[in-house]
Amino acid sequence: MSKFIQTITVHAALSQYGDALIFGSMETDDYVPGLLLKQRLFAWHEASYYGTQLTIESTGDAQLIILPAEQVIPFFAEQKLLTHIEWAWEGEAAQLIKLSPWLAECLKEKKYIPSLSAYQQGKLQWIWDDKASEALSGSELHEDELSSLRETAEASSFLDGLRAAFSAAVSRLYYGTQGEAADLRREFPRLFDMDRMAAAGMNSAEWLMAVGWQADTAPFRPALQLLEPDEAIADWRLKLVLQDKLDESLLVPVRLDEDGEASGMWPAEWSSYVRDRSASWLMRLRASLPDERFAGGTDVLGYTLDSETAWRFLTLDSRRLLEAGWQVLLPAWWEAASRKKPRLRAKVSAESGNRGGQSLFGLDSIIDFDWRVAIGDAELTEAEFNELVARNERLVRFRGQWITLDPALLAQIRRAMDGMDKSQGLSFQDVLQLHLLGNNDDGSGDLAEAQPEDAVRLRLEVELNSHLIQLIAQLGQQTEWPTLPVPAGLQAELRAYQHQGYAWLAFLRRFGLGACLADDMGLGKTVQLIAYLLHLKESAAANLPDSDLWPSLIICPTSVLGNWQKELNRFAPSLNVMLHYGSRRQGGGFFLGAAAQADVVLTSYATAALDQELLKEFTWATICLDEAQNIKNAQTKQSAAVRSFPARHRIALTGTPIENRLSELWSIYDFITPGYLGSAKAFQDRFSNAIEKERDERRIADLQKLVKPFMLRRKKKDPAIQLDLPDKNEMKTYVHLTAEQGALYDQTVNSLMERMQKLEGIERKGAILAALTQLKQLCDHPMLLKKEPLPKAPGAEGTFDTETLIGRSSKLERLMAMVKELRDEGERCLIFTQYVGMGQMLQLVLQQELQEPVLYLNGSTSKTARDRMIEQFQSNAEQLSFRDQVPAEQPGVFILSLKAGGVGLNLTAANHVFHFDRWWNPAVENQATDRAYRMGQTRDVQVHKFIALGTLEERIDEMLENKQQLSDNVISSSEGWITELSTDALKDLFTLRREWVE
Repeated sequence: MSKFIQTITVHAALSQYGDALIFGSMETDDYVPGLLLKQRLFAWHEASYYGTQLTIESTGDAQLIILPAEQVIPFFAEQKLLTHIEWAWEGEAAQLIKLSPWLAECLKEKKYIPSLSAYQQGKLQWIWDDKASEALSGSELHEDELSSLRETAEASSFLDGLRAAFSAAVSRLYYGTQGEAADLRREFPRLFDMDRMAAAGMNSAEWLMAVGWQADTAPFRPALQLLEPDEAIADWRLKLVLQDKLDESLLVPVRLDEDGEASGMWPAEWSSYVRDRSASWLMRLRASLPDERFAGGTDVLGYTLDSETAWRFLTLDSRRLLEAGWQVLLPAWWEAASRKKPRLRAKVSAESGNRGGQSLFGLDSIIDFDWRVAIGDAELTEAEFNELVARNERLVRFRGQWITLDPALLAQIRRAMDGMDKSQGLSFQDVLQLHLLGNNDDGSGDLAEAQPEDAVRLRLEVELNSHLIQLIAQLGQQTEWPTLPVPAGLQAELRAYQHQGYAWLAFLRRFGLGACLADDMGLGKTVQLIAYLLHLKESAAANLPDSDLWPSLIICPTSVLGNWQKELNRFAPSLNVMLHYGSRRQGGGFFLGAAAQADVVLTSYATAALDQELLKEFTWATICLDEAQNIKNAQTKQSAAVRSFPARHRIALTGTPIENRLSELWSIYDFITPGYLGSAKAFQDRFSNAIEKERDERRIADLQKLVKPFMLRRKKKDPAIQLDLPDKNEMKTYVHLTAEQGALYDQTVNSLMERMQKLEGIERKGAILAALTQLKQLCDHPMLLKKEPLPKAPGAEGTFDTETLIGRSSKLERLMAMVKELRDEGERCLIFTQYVGMGQMLQLVLQQELQEPVLYLNGSTSKTARDRMIEQFQSNAEQLSFRDQVPAEQPGVFILSLKAGGVGLNLTAANHVFHFDRWWNPAVENQATDRAYRMGQTRDVQVHKFIALGTLEERIDEMLENKQQLSDNVISSSEGWITELSTDALKDLFTLRREWVE
């Protein structure tokens, strides 16, 4: 009896992609149903999950099982089949049964190679190594049997399918993961990167050596050598040479006839290699350089090239040959010459910038120059450059060295020259920018903007004369600044750094260059400017060259007008100061007459905007903007007004040249040095976007170079300042929310999150900012949000229920305790808040609890009241050790609006500063702190920053810790970024962490 219960004949056909299309038949010639065959044939096939992953397609009466290409050879080689069925194999299935074990052995032993024919078609395919058949011919498959099968396969499409199946198996087994594929690309990059046309003319062995798959055992490598003209031979020459691998200096010239037969004087042991390979060299040269040089039989040795052809070989042909796997030997000077781009240099004439004993005045001053063109190490005059260009050659020998003349770059140089009228000269601004940016301008300023876009490849330089070298050195180095005597009329002793600052202002004025004095708050910018103004008056009296008879104009915030009056009177009583402010200020001819008799006219930003036409009547000796960040928005009316006033010199005073965005720095510089940083849009494109969004270090460095000559910034802790200020101790005071605050906080956040699902664009941003304000107010006191009237105290007339008020806010409760303690010690404090309602509440509560006057300054406070408050608070400032030394009416607590009192005030009587609510801008908060921490302060200053735990105050404070250095790096940001957050990120930022609620 037969041991088989069934006989199934298996038929297979390979697709061009290597997939096996399998069907079965019975002894009755009936087709086996696809599902049944799949269950029987692949019952033990793990790779296809026992056939469950294989698909079935119907064609005619048969149902075909599709076996993926990568599984074909392993399946037919293993033959793990059900033993109770008799399996018969027909057609290609029979060939697969015979060939697959040998191919599987090739896979196992990694006896495979990439296919040259597939590579030439732009594909990567693996084939079995023919040498493998020789190694296996004595085993299960005999050579004659293998040859017979090959002949059969080659007569059909079977071989293509078999190769595809083999290639798929290799890819799956050895390069199936991303890491393995990356390893292959890294080890054999030319297998992927080399131009497929570069393989033309190669046989498989040569190509495998070219891509690095197999080692090249020849003792030499073929190379093409380009020789430049010399004294003996006037032409360029191209040679085919053999380069010894052990001694690369040994080059053997080779001749090829039209059949590729080589002749030459090489070592005898090279002959067999030359004989086997020389024919392919000629074929490869014809494929790589398809032109007349290799169209027929060619003697490569001594082939001559004209200048144009030599240029093409250097720039184009040599690259193609390298990509094709050739060694190319070029003249030694070419690599360096090809890297050096032509440089156009403006050589400043000897007398420029110092005409007639008068130095240049302003950035618009004209500088005479002559053109110089540097190509490689050679420098040409304009006439020499034009002469070389007229020769119309790409490669020119000039002064003993070869020069490359790229037509595209020559055209750029010519356009740059033609685009500037040399008779009109360069502006000092152009010269300065080119010098500061390392003579490598990349598209900034008027000079570069006038050039075509492709001019960025052209390096533009400037060569200074001795006078400008000295001037620019003085601009860049403090040690080079000229010294000036202290004005005789100054009633103050200048510190060393203040003397330098005053002299710096006068030095820049001499050349008509604007200045930004950006010392830290408290370092005495006011006295430095006063010394400068006295210098102007005394120079005019002595009739010195840089003197000016016109008055100077100081524009400042209204809040510090009184401070300026007192400081001018205190330090420079000889200056005639005119205050232009208020409803009684003079107008028309009365103003002009009075101003002409003054040394200094003092006004506010608001008044300057109102009286713009009047103030434009003068060409002021100097215009100085105090707290110059007030013009940070260049589009406002007051910014436009102050820019319109004519002046011989412009100065900006500010402790925070950047509060939020780089555009603020541009706005200040556009006032002091109009046009120097380009237009607002050009500055945005070149610097703001790159720095604020991308943190581009190179752009930061470039901007710092441009800004530095016109900005003087010193900090209190700089060793050179030697201020000997007491310490400033900053500490954070964390408080809990009350239960009432916590409930209201949650309600506000939940309401916002619901609205976020419906709002978009400007409405969404508006809702976020409104909620932001509400949450910040809630952290201060719930009454700010609920807008309740202040609770009256029962019984006592005119008093309020402060106990209830304090109990509803942990912040207020903590502040009350701390202020009582410091007042018991006889110390004074400043309290900053940004909400008028909170300031009023603080004033009421503190006055009633402390039983002493409490001052409150905000934006609605008049100038007169403001000056009186400051004087009242500062009086007896030196008597601060014991409370009984201070008069009873002496205020010890000063509440200030951050906007109204954060700048320009000297409040050194206080040695405690409270930030009741956070402004979330370190620069602004530090500026406010510096009302107390400044020159004149003799005690350590304690800075208390209140933060409500679990709220957005705490989260944003954590973010600020990582942003403290931004302003120092010429960058900063504002709370506007919060409106750009996603709804999820917004929820994470705002949501209250309940563990911190009482």
